[in-house]
Amino acid sequence: MKLVKEIAEKAGIPDEFLELYGNYMAKINLSIRKSLGDRKGKLILVTATNPTPAGEGKTTNSIGLSMALNALGHNAVVTLRQPSLGPVFGVKGGAAGGGKSTVEPFEKINLMFTSDFPAVESAHNLLSAMIDNYIQHEKEPEIDVRRIYWPRTMDMNDRALRKVIVGLGGRFDGFPREDRFVITAASEIMAILALAKDYRDLKKKLGNILVARTSDLKEMYARDLKAEGAMAVLLRDALKPNLVQTAEGTPAIIHAGPFANIAHGTNSIIATDIALRIFDYVVIEAGFGADLGAEKFFNIVTRAGEFTVDATVVVTTIRALKYHGSGDLSKGFPNLEKHMENINNFGVPAVIALNKFPDDTDEEIALLRDFCDERGWRMEVSEVFSKGGEGGKDLAKAVIETIGSGKSPKIKYTYDLKDSIMDKVHKVATSIYGSVDVEYTSGARGRIRSLEKRGYGKLPVCIAKTQFSLSDNRGLRGRPEGDKAEVVGADVSNGAGFIVIYMGNVNLMPGLPEVPAAEGMDIDDEGNISGVF
Repeated sequence: MKLVKEIAEKAGIPDEFLELYGNYMAKINLSIRKSLGDRKGKLILVTATNPTPAGEGKTTNSIGLSMALNALGHNAVVTLRQPSLGPVFGVKGGAAGGGKSTVEPFEKINLMFTSDFPAVESAHNLLSAMIDNYIQHEKEPEIDVRRIYWPRTMDMNDRALRKVIVGLGGRFDGFPREDRFVITAASEIMAILALAKDYRDLKKKLGNILVARTSDLKEMYARDLKAEGAMAVLLRDALKPNLVQTAEGTPAIIHAGPFANIAHGTNSIIATDIALRIFDYVVIEAGFGADLGAEKFFNIVTRAGEFTVDATVVVTTIRALKYHGSGDLSKGFPNLEKHMENINNFGVPAVIALNKFPDDTDEEIALLRDFCDERGWRMEVSEVFSKGGEGGKDLAKAVIETIGSGKSPKIKYTYDLKDSIMDKVHKVATSIYGSVDVEYTSGARGRIRSLEKRGYGKLPVCIAKTQFSLSDNRGLRGRPEGDKAEVVGADVSNGAGFIVIYMGNVNLMPGLPEVPAAEGMDIDDEGNISGVF
């Protein structure tokens, strides 16, 4: 690895804006924006088909694409989300790439990094503590304990915390009530961190968090508890993007970590904005398949950050397509087809990246290429895992040619913000997922009506559903037809600025698998870590 100061110098970031975390990690002070010009970079969104449980290498290919662009002589950066400890110790692993296409220092990034996740966790739980303290001291207006919407959080897969009772032990230990935990990547604070534009906006968004309602149904926000200032204090350093490097010394900016199957699934507006002002090409990853990360990036993030998207890369694998075809490669092609249709409907050109695995055969690759050629789609084989940037040059050239020299395309949104909540959900479900209709449980329908009556109806929708299917049923692979999406609940993340719609059996606090990755991790007598992937 090179010293992070060298990486910053290569990127054109002066030392005065660096806050070092050792030799290889640094934060970028937000004051740098005063010295930067307008946005000049082209934004390249990396998304994917629906993955298998092990993932299909989207982060690896985002990193590899940025390295390939630099290897071709371009000034490029990759902007990524921060890894959550839940997947790291669970089954999916971290989010720092793999093989010869990684961000470094690998283990530190996958574990505690610069402590942004602990800061989010602390700010979140401070608000939780202040809510219970408010109740304990019987402050007015009195909070209805049956209408407390704010959970607690922890960055770990722990199913035992999905539903809990707090406040036991007597009148000096709190008021007994039901509570729940969400994983930190699903916290509204994480979404706010990713969507805030500066410290003033951060504090405003924190103050707008809806925490509860009173006995006479008055809305109670974090600002009513005077919590936003202290929460912002805890997040002061976390709001600064993190600068690291790829395995080949390409600059990498990693910041925030909202899940895409629950939240909006991409790194921060601040990191992307800074990157677009410094670099000619900015590679940005959106989590999971295009039905989740890309849909939310277009409909939520580009609106909030006033971004355009110049090209999209859709990552797929032979493994994933076979998974969606129940073992038959050709029968899995419709999953790719639907994702490409969705990207095209957003009005942005796309290139398909086949992330090549060692056991992929020439015949299988040729079959996929023929399928793409018949539809006029450009497909390139990516071998960045095994070859680094050299293995992504064909993909990089295809992306550059796709962008061309024209103006950035105008995004065609799935819905208008003036649409009702149900209309927005219906448009996403029918146009993006391919559902024929949307059904609502009685509780979800009532919740949505209440949110609209209370003035939240003009916010975008952030749909939480399984990442393993285009539908809300993880068992429906390929390109499901004739299914109806089921909405089982709805909340408002008023601070973050969107309505959360729950479909199917999505869970905000995952559990560990029977054999978690944690069992294979260790540290030797010299302090060297093994087993983190």
